Amino acid sequence: MDHTTAILQRLLKLHPRSIDLSLSRMTRILDAIGNPERHLPPVFHVAGTNGKGSTSAYLRAFLEASGRSVHVYTSPHLVNFNERIRLSRPEGGRFVSGEALADALRRCEDANKDEPITFFEITTAAAFLLFAEHPADALVLEVGLGGRLDATNVIERPEVSVITSISMDHEQWLGADLEGIALEKAGILKSGVPAVMAPQTDVVRRVIEQRAQELGAPIIIGGQDFTAFEEHGRLVFQNNERLMDLPLPILPGTHQYDNAALAIATLGASRFWSGSDAVEKGLRQVVWPARMQRLSRGPLIEMCPKDSELWLDGGHNPGAGAAMARVFADLNEVQSRPLYLIAGMLNTKDPSGYFSAFEGLVRHVITVPINSSEAGRTAEELCGYVESTGLNSEPGTTLQSALGRISELAREDEISPRILICGSLYLAGDALAENGTVPE
Repeated sequence: MDHTTAILQRLLKLHPRSIDLSLSRMTRILDAIGNPERHLPPVFHVAGTNGKGSTSAYLRAFLEASGRSVHVYTSPHLVNFNERIRLSRPEGGRFVSGEALADALRRCEDANKDEPITFFEITTAAAFLLFAEHPADALVLEVGLGGRLDATNVIERPEVSVITSISMDHEQWLGADLEGIALEKAGILKSGVPAVMAPQTDVVRRVIEQRAQELGAPIIIGGQDFTAFEEHGRLVFQNNERLMDLPLPILPGTHQYDNAALAIATLGASRFWSGSDAVEKGLRQVVWPARMQRLSRGPLIEMCPKDSELWLDGGHNPGAGAAMARVFADLNEVQSRPLYLIAGMLNTKDPSGYFSAFEGLVRHVITVPINSSEAGRTAEELCGYVESTGLNSEPGTTLQSALGRISELAREDEISPRILICGSLYLAGDALAENGTVPE
């Protein structure tokens, strides 16, 4: 066990509840370590239900394409904790080294003095230390959960507040209705700070607009103040200032048009706008692992039927399920292939809401346990939820056994299948680790 892993395991024991939304513990530890949150580069603060990671990835890509240096904070990680903290370097950002991370964690652990604090709070404090001590032009800061009481919401005046698509998720912490969830996300808005919002349902838009008006935060609304759509194989972005003819994003799925447009509008609301060239370059270079990622090599590919497509996506709520279903419906229009799912899911998620979107698209679902989380549903339990949506399903034991079973089932197919590993970022991380394709 390395030093970083040992420290992370100790920190997991500091607070009996993994999620306990509050800012008091966060402000206490930040005071104890010298308030690094006051010495950060300009912050793009990103909240939402779906699309946070992709929007953050676009912002990073656009900024780096314009020659800016960028820190990035995201969660959760897929394989290694270091993935959460990307530090700017002259040659391009890199995940924080184990040595630098261990040092920052030790300093936070010493300053905390065994006081109760959640794992996310103390590791976020360590990230702020690292971001404050390494120069950069900007920081893309992704909210962990919610917004109003999230540990990242100690930033007093971000460059821009960004709210991605909002739908039902994390109801046990954020509330069981969209109005309540929207109000929690709107908690990142700050007086006088520009806010940019993705297209939303009417109820969500009203809640966030009202909060922005109360705070005096100028707000730019997707679908109203800016829009993006595909035309002749290109992405057209339009707002009050500009009309842009751009290449389609390399991240698959039409839902990525909205994420890319949100990032473009966000950049335009900041001091960092530098023209369309950086946006074009960023759209071609953006990287975001385990979000509609097609695997092209590795041991898992070798276990698939010949000429199969193997896809990976960590989305886990009904909104993500709907987005994935649209992607595979579009792929099927281009080339029809039988679709098989290998699915795992945490017990905090809504399986029926996720899988119901795939009705009529999926040949068979094999459920598997998630070995990297104690909160994973059993394969048998998840199988019951899948079948309740009308899909054919059976429980499996491992990713390898599931791929083997699909190979058996696909022998009757006239064409090689598409296979999607889905339902959880934890399962996506397990798949990347087993395939030897760890994010860089």
